[in-house]
Amino acid sequence: MERTFIKEIRENDLVEGVFWVKEKSMPVSRSGAPYLRVRLADRTGEIEGRVWDGVEEFADLFVRDDFIRIKAQANSYQDRVQLNIKSIKKVGEAEVSLDEFLPSSSRDPEEMLAELAEISQGIENDHLKKLVMAFLGNKEFTLLFKRAPGAKRLHHSFLGGLLEHTLSVVHLIQKIKGYYEGINHDLLLAGGVLHDIGKVYELSYERSFDYTDVGRLVGHIVMGVEMVDKEIAQIEGFPPELAMLMKHLLLSHHGQYEWGSPTRPMTLEAQILHHLDDLDAKVKGIQEFIQKAEQGATWTDYHRMFERFFYIGEVEEG
Repeated sequence: MERTFIKEIRENDLVEGVFWVKEKSMPVSRSGAPYLRVRLADRTGEIEGRVWDGVEEFADLFVRDDFIRIKAQANSYQDRVQLNIKSIKKVGEAEVSLDEFLPSSSRDPEEMLAELAEISQGIENDHLKKLVMAFLGNKEFTLLFKRAPGAKRLHHSFLGGLLEHTLSVVHLIQKIKGYYEGINHDLLLAGGVLHDIGKVYELSYERSFDYTDVGRLVGHIVMGVEMVDKEIAQIEGFPPELAMLMKHLLLSHHGQYEWGSPTRPMTLEAQILHHLDDLDAKVKGIQEFIQKAEQGATWTDYHRMFERFFYIGEVEEG
């Protein structure tokens, strides 16, 4: 049977397929009867489903993060499509392809990694080039780097998102090369490549996107500095001041203490990296939010982080 993806579901459709259970709860209706509420997901999006009959029987079959096969009727509720689930069967992980359930970059990760490596080969400072290539040439690291999301939720929240975000920041750095005087481009470029490397260990992304224990307790900024410090120690003659400036880029790239940076940017390169990183993350985050809007909508829903709605009416180019 051909797979039905969530983005394809329309009102009145009869839906049968396998979905990942992102959320599960058992609220009580106005009449006092319990019902089962689930948020189902695949790589194309999410949809809410409800079970009104046989609630306790179905609730015992699965838990959050399981895969389930359902039969349901798609209905409209408060102008949104929702599933009225009639049957549920738990599905083992061995029976599914995880790539069908986790969103992924539209770009091939191998191509992105090759492009990032090619740009990095242009770093003229030998110490910085060796530092960057120590990571991009490490198979264990790149295996994680090609798969990790850029964030749990706010931006580039898909497989390969970290690599896509890193490459985008690097392209922005390349675009301003030579525009400002007194900028150490090699240092800035190396910082762009390495600023988020700690995220390969901060986030878990085997089934759902969440934080690891070390990710919550230590965070990607500190982990990234530790990773860089370890590699710098292996590079003979790495200048101490250059090492200090490199680590400052990672420590300050979030820009503010309240945004998670242990220190604020105190060099031109650090200030530029912060703003380009922030620009790319926010633009991508808004684009992803707009894509989730109802088809034909003029405005998005309210975005809590930005504290505003976004207009998505058509704008002519040129």
